[in-house]
Amino acid sequence: MIILGLTGSIGMGKTTAANNFKRLGVPIHDADAAVHGMLKAGGEAVAPIAEVFPEAVRDGAVDRQQLGALVFDDKAALRRLEKILHPRVYRHKQRFLARAARSGSRVVVLDVPLLYETGGERACDAVVCVSAPPFVQAARVLARPGMTPEKLKAILARQMPDAEKRRRADFIVPTGLGRVENLRAVRTILETVRTWHGRYWPPFPARPRIFHNPSSWAR
Repeated sequence: MIILGLTGSIGMGKTTAANNFKRLGVPIHDADAAVHGMLKAGGEAVAPIAEVFPEAVRDGAVDRQQLGALVFDDKAALRRLEKILHPRVYRHKQRFLARAARSGSRVVVLDVPLLYETGGERACDAVVCVSAPPFVQAARVLARPGMTPEKLKAILARQMPDAEKRRRADFIVPTGLGRVENLRAVRTILETVRTWHGRYWPPFPARPRIFHNPSSWAR
């Protein structure tokens, strides 16, 4: 089974690319959605977060905005939060991969915004980076409620630069050229990787990775 990592900086159009993979029948593991589920009432991360950040829990659920405010400029607090969430997201991802393998999926996608920042690319057969021109990115993000140029600048400072992500990625999906071009790029990726042999699932024994030279819009 081929594991593709899907990543991209804020406002780059990753959701559209993920939806196109879904449209073409590829199972998607959305790391953000998994975390949101864990923070809802009854979620498995609510109790441990309440022990460390009690002021962020209200009515049995984690207030994501309050939690974000607590850790945004506090690296130590962010590390404590990551120690709670990362192992749980990992187990959630492993269960997803096992289900996908049992159902006979040939390709799966791990949708992880901070894939490179967390080292997640090391468990992927290839990485797909979504990218758009800076002015498109800024227009998308600043249209969000409550977003300001200052907040956008702070968020981007915590993310790997788009140019570096593009350099490292195996494939690039341009999201500033319209939905048709986005879908075409996703379809081309799938046509390429379906002939590969996956290295990371099943976990053992590891299989040799086969590299393919991506098309002109990759790298």
